[in-house]
Amino acid sequence: MYQNLLFDLDGTLTDSAEGITKCCQYGLAKLGIDEPDLDKLRVFIGPPLRASYMKYYGLTEAQAEQGVAFYRERYTDIGIWENKVYPGMMDLLQALKGDGRRLGMATAKPEVFAKRIAERFGFNDYLEDVTGCSLDGKTDNKALVVAAALAKWNIVTPEQKATIALIGDRREDVLAAHANGIPCIGVGFGFAAPGELQEAGAEHYVETVDDLRKFLLK
Repeated sequence: MYQNLLFDLDGTLTDSAEGITKCCQYGLAKLGIDEPDLDKLRVFIGPPLRASYMKYYGLTEAQAEQGVAFYRERYTDIGIWENKVYPGMMDLLQALKGDGRRLGMATAKPEVFAKRIAERFGFNDYLEDVTGCSLDGKTDNKALVVAAALAKWNIVTPEQKATIALIGDRREDVLAAHANGIPCIGVGFGFAAPGELQEAGAEHYVETVDDLRKFLLK
């Protein structure tokens, strides 16, 4: 079984739907776009925010940049905490660390926010480090985040990469893992559409946190 594990954040360690969707709604409203249905904004959870604004609401690059700024107005001190750890996840992290596994976080969320969440929720007791994107959007690519996380641990050879897996809930996680030559464990308790992870080519798939525990500690 994998000795080294990288966890995605949104939809994998935490259920962040409320905060992210409300902040997306706020950003759109500030741009003059009314979106009353928060469920429609769940597609924003996981992929880079700028790209999602352009993809789903037809914004220009400049408008998307402004949308991100508006999003962060609400997210920085409000939306970030409209968030909760999935039941059983902390126990799983504790068990994995107790089993001698090396644990880290690799997220498309800006690293500054990911580190605040890790500290507030107690993830730092179990995760060796947290790797995320930069605020300026220059690393708005999950593959770059995973590459940076692997570099921190000096995991470069195929033999070393065989010891590590990325755990995530969206197709972007699968693609980012494969871009770096490592497998992905897809989780069904996050925000993927039905079949999304399997279609993206996830090597493994588990439905619940309990299933993930059984898979990793079997």
